[in-house]
Amino acid sequence: MSDRMQISATETGLVRVFAIDLPPETIAEFTNPDSPDIAAIRDALGAEALSPGHVDLVRLADLGELGLDGYLVDGLGVAEDEIATDRTRLRPLRGYVLVLPSRAFAGTAQTLTPRAPLRWIGTYAEPRAKSDFTPLTSEGAKGAPLQTGPSNAAISGRVASIVLLVLFLLVAVMVWIAG
Repeated sequence: MSDRMQISATETGLVRVFAIDLPPETIAEFTNPDSPDIAAIRDALGAEALSPGHVDLVRLADLGELGLDGYLVDGLGVAEDEIATDRTRLRPLRGYVLVLPSRAFAGTAQTLTPRAPLRWIGTYAEPRAKSDFTPLTSEGAKGAPLQTGPSNAAISGRVASIVLLVLFLLVAVMVWIAG
């Protein structure tokens, strides 16, 4: 496969799905649970870094009626409309798939160059939370009234400065008269 995928260090909210085109008896060699850095998967992706805790190997037979499309929507929170166009491609898949949310790339900017036995199926977006800018109407949201004049501390500081200036002038006049 010659597809190149750019991953930014700040990427969030995407889920990439790859079919693993291997017979079931060799899948364990490819995923090697004794390898904490999942080197074979990282190499097949052409990735620089992967976070093993976020790499999800899914045996499609285990999903039953839910299917891969249901797993992506209900299990990972992918938007339903993201899956709708690919549902006919996702349902007939058999064997194993590799599911990689953005967190799987360990916050590392990198270029993926997937190769066999991986075959890219699709990249899907998780729904973004919608911001609501409706003004709050409760009494607590109104806050305290703003003070329009200077604070008591500011007035006290000004008075103290004037008193010190007058005292300095009196001392200066007395020194001048005495001298």
